[in-house]
Amino acid sequence: MTALFTLNPEAVGTIRADSKAEVLERLSASFARVYGLDSSAVLERIEEREKLGSTGFGRGVAIPHARIAGIPRPVAAFLRLEAPVAFDSADGMPVDIVFGLLSPENAGAAHLHALAAISRMMRDEAMHVALNQAPGAEALYGLISNVIDRDAA
Repeated sequence: MTALFTLNPEAVGTIRADSKAEVLERLSASFARVYGLDSSAVLERIEEREKLGSTGFGRGVAIPHARIAGIPRPVAAFLRLEAPVAFDSADGMPVDIVFGLLSPENAGAAHLHALAAISRMMRDEAMHVALNQAPGAEALYGLISNVIDRDAA
């Protein structure tokens, strides 16, 4: 079995952002840079999804996601924020972990399965603590890719 989505190591990092809008802009820029997409198109799709309801699902985690043309399979990007940002989350808590997901426009079930896998990973308390304590992008990628590889096996 293959992984439900691709996470390129260059799409993982720690940033400083002052607002939800800036977080979404930086996430879109990361998707564009790493996966060769149009940053404004990515941002537009992610913002459309946010208008339906915040993707901040609680405990300091947001999973902005959208479907977009021009990609063959789901791709992800991960940002840890240096300081929490208000995100209109379900529990009212600010967000410091952002796990973005883009899927092909016609990826119905694949998109939902990838979202479910990310959600499970982010609900795991030990993983949440490890992500917050990881020293940098390489360690963050290692933690996430270990779970992706384990779930695909």
